Amino acid sequence: MVEGVLAQGESLSQFVESAVRETVLKRKNQAEFVRRGIAAIEVTKRTGSGIAAEVVIAKLEAKLAAAKLAQAPRKQ
Repeated sequence: MVEGVLAQGESLSQFVESAVRETVLKRKNQAEFVRRGIAAIEVTKRTGSGIAAEVVIAKLEAKLAAAKLAQAPRKQ
């Protein structure tokens, strides 16, 4: 089963090592992403510089409505 996905000349141990390295890197990147996100949330809370979710959603809904109107077939 696994042998079918090995690159030409690649051993099973090379494949496993590569998979482990990629998974470790992915997890490190995920952890860093989460860390930066939490830090940004803390800065926003501390400074009060955020935008309320309701405001963002209202703006997005307005943009969506405008885009739908622009795409609607026009009656002549």
